[in-house]
Amino acid sequence: MSAARELNQEKIAFIEAAIEHGVLLFGEFTLKSGRKSPYFFNAGLLYTGSLLSSTSKAYAKILTSSRIPEFDVLFGPAYKGIALAAITAVDLSRAGREVGFAYNRKEKKDHGEGGVLVGSPLKGRIVIIDDVLTRGTAIREAIEIIKSQPEATLVGVVQLVDRQERGTGDKSTVQEVEEEFGVPIEPILNLQDIIAYLEKKGGYTKELEDIKEYRKNYGIEI
Repeated sequence: MSAARELNQEKIAFIEAAIEHGVLLFGEFTLKSGRKSPYFFNAGLLYTGSLLSSTSKAYAKILTSSRIPEFDVLFGPAYKGIALAAITAVDLSRAGREVGFAYNRKEKKDHGEGGVLVGSPLKGRIVIIDDVLTRGTAIREAIEIIKSQPEATLVGVVQLVDRQERGTGDKSTVQEVEEEFGVPIEPILNLQDIIAYLEKKGGYTKELEDIKEYRKNYGIEI
């Protein structure tokens, strides 16, 4: 697991864009778990060109400067992962790195090319691109799709945000999936990054107090 990491320029730009456009919000939000969270990240609001550009650059940075090993194909699980993987493939291409892009359909198509998989053949080393691992159901479904392809090997997962908080036990969903499948999961942002940015930026005293109290109650050991 990644803990304290450098706030590089791509990460700072992504956080600032997320705050400016209301993607990263501070206040009181009820999560699916029932917990009252002092912050919330709404990936569904990443819908403008500038936001998508900041997002793709942040994904590309993590893919080329983290524990993620060499890879051949980006796989975007339906639905949010599709656009995230596509824009990341474009950004990597602009930097001179050509990789494949594939995604799945929620329902099997019985006409045209048919099937549930679209895009690059799932062969070689695969990295899953997604938004947030909450309960782990969606990521496990994506992993099963990759495992069903005999020539595909999952080598890593990159997600938008790791909340670094416990699930039902002492570990987070990210930690559980890493241990279960033996692959690295790297986030663009984790809770430590958000705290580090707010401390450096200044003017977020109340927000920092609330987030640190939440981390004290629900955070995982780092």
